[in-house]
Amino acid sequence: MAYDVIVLGSGPGGYPAAIRASQLGFKVAIVEKESLGGVCLNWGCIPTKALLKSAQVYEYLKHSNNYGITATGVQHDFGAVVKRSRGVADKMSKGVQFLMKKNKIDVIMGYGKIAGKGKLEVTAADGTKSIVEGKYIVIATGGRSRQLPSMPQDGKKIIGYREAMVLPEQPKSMIVVGSGAIGVEFADFYNSMGTKITIVEFMPRVVPVEDEEISKELDKQFRKKGITIMTNAEVTSVDTSGAGVKAKVKTQTGEITLEADILLSAAGVVANIENIGLEENGIKTEKGKIVVDKYQQTNVPGIYAIGDCSPGQALAHVAGKEGINAAEHIGYLEKKYHHTPEAMDYNNIPGCTYCTPEIASVGYTEKAAKDAGYEVKIGKFPFMASGKASAAGSTEGFVKVIFDAKYGEFLGAHMIGVGVTDMIAEVVVARKLETTYHEILNAVHPHPTMSEAVKEATAAAYGEAIDI
Repeated sequence: MAYDVIVLGSGPGGYPAAIRASQLGFKVAIVEKESLGGVCLNWGCIPTKALLKSAQVYEYLKHSNNYGITATGVQHDFGAVVKRSRGVADKMSKGVQFLMKKNKIDVIMGYGKIAGKGKLEVTAADGTKSIVEGKYIVIATGGRSRQLPSMPQDGKKIIGYREAMVLPEQPKSMIVVGSGAIGVEFADFYNSMGTKITIVEFMPRVVPVEDEEISKELDKQFRKKGITIMTNAEVTSVDTSGAGVKAKVKTQTGEITLEADILLSAAGVVANIENIGLEENGIKTEKGKIVVDKYQQTNVPGIYAIGDCSPGQALAHVAGKEGINAAEHIGYLEKKYHHTPEAMDYNNIPGCTYCTPEIASVGYTEKAAKDAGYEVKIGKFPFMASGKASAAGSTEGFVKVIFDAKYGEFLGAHMIGVGVTDMIAEVVVARKLETTYHEILNAVHPHPTMSEAVKEATAAAYGEAIDI
């Protein structure tokens, strides 16, 4: 079988790369060892949002009297919640199947390994091997849960994100190790369902990549919900010999032992770059990632790498854009696309965390802006002062904006509150257009909305706030 482009992996980077290549007139195949859509659609972004929505509905019902509604006998069915999540994931995966057919992309099921120039060896589920040939290969093999030596995952008592989505029954207690997006989302979901949660974070604060004020606010909101948080703490060993788990935790004041039914290891992801033919074909790697240039090309001509297996942020939307860029660069080389794609700006990538309250951010944190030498103007608008937030009963959190004092450049924005993951795109587009505070202030924002908090925070930064 011979193709113009073969994509190895069908996740949120792989399938857009395949579709864009097909749109540009290439004969395309996609190789997938498990389910179309990859981790994101099947075991990541999508099913976790379904779980969190169920938790949100449950919370609304439990507090319906706050809205003048009486709901009695409210309870949840954990199995049904998990079943709904899997149904949403399955539907999305079938959607990718439809897109493959629509774009005339051949789907080859099996484990792919680069077998020389323009060749991919595919091992099917039954063990049979075949060679697929293609002028260009796009590696989109994604990532998996990082395994820590102190807590080897057994899939039952020490689990990763995949098992956390489909536990056969709800645990009464859970230790969550790591407070990045995966950790806090699962902590919030299980806490809402009634599981006693303890978060153990190695760094001095939760969601450590976020602006410090965002971390403080999430810490406050999570503690208010009854979640126990331990920062500057490290799990040194886990004993699974009893009914549950006993985790030894090293803290600044000494070592303690935590007990729970289950421990969730949420200490990040690691790239899937083993056993795919990189070493045999001289493809360079560094720090566990495939080395690429600004067009996602590896050091070997004709081979590209995108998504979690390459150095950019391990986010679905990053993978998608990198995949499109790779396809368009191939199109440019083959004279099917009229210019080189615009290189990714990794400092203008939005990050979103879907716990309640949600977190969304883009650009510089306050500390990073100051460390980069900027003199800054900071503005904040609390949702407590928002009419829409008050009407919705969701007044937790705030919007924080950061501008360069000299030229008014929009350096960054950091949000925590209900619905902020849908608000951050305004700032991404504004920064892409090199917008200053002036344009934000003079673009009329609709009232009453949560989104007008961006304009109000900008006004606050320049001493022109109206509603605070």
